[in-house]
Amino acid sequence: MTPRPYILAETTWQQVKETKYEVVLLPWGATEAHNYHLPYATDNYQCDYVAAEAARKAWDRGAKVTVLPTIPFGVNTGQLDITLDMNLNPSTQHLILRDMVQVLARQGIPKLVVLNGHGGNDFRQILRELQAEFPSVFLCTLNWYKAADRSQFFTAPGDHADALETSVMQHIAPQLVRPLAEAGDGAAKQFKVKAFRQGWAWAQREWSKVSADTGVGDPAEATLEKGEAFLEAVTTNIGQFLVDLAAADPQDLYE
Repeated sequence: MTPRPYILAETTWQQVKETKYEVVLLPWGATEAHNYHLPYATDNYQCDYVAAEAARKAWDRGAKVTVLPTIPFGVNTGQLDITLDMNLNPSTQHLILRDMVQVLARQGIPKLVVLNGHGGNDFRQILRELQAEFPSVFLCTLNWYKAADRSQFFTAPGDHADALETSVMQHIAPQLVRPLAEAGDGAAKQFKVKAFRQGWAWAQREWSKVSADTGVGDPAEATLEKGEAFLEAVTTNIGQFLVDLAAADPQDLYE
């Protein structure tokens, strides 16, 4: 495989020292059960693919972006009783991110994007605090799976090992996807408290009480073709965002 100049893990010091990077992309996933048909590293495979493909599209248009290795563990405080669902507390994520941002600040790299691939991760409050501490590095985050309108590709609702994630994995790593006949239906219980159901009040879901198969959303409508189309839309949108961000002046962002 030819090394990709926008993937730091494949890049040499000779190339790095000659490149003035504008944006660093940090993918952040999770290691957790994904129904009976998807692997524990689903979020990480997805982050790897989306980050690389979006960065490729941005690099080809002249944006100097580099992708860091994906962090493979996320916040799974609602899944502590599900075997080998690995948890990083938000306070641990804060410490890891602080160290990363400190490196960029010291080296004069101006922008960091945290590419999130796991619903349990929420970096916004962490980035608020770190932005005040490291004003020389512009900090932002995005959830890759929200970068395109899922309703244009999928009809059934869901947010974990559902038709969206299954379709995406059928495209990215089909060898790791079990037949859909082996998958659970992803049926999920809802909160009894109305405000939680409506979404204007929030509490974390206790996963083993919500889902019998660890899925939330029926994967039955998944197809490789839907996954490919959704990923194309997502990576095109994120690629454009990276181009725009690379060219943006953090001191002049508003109009």
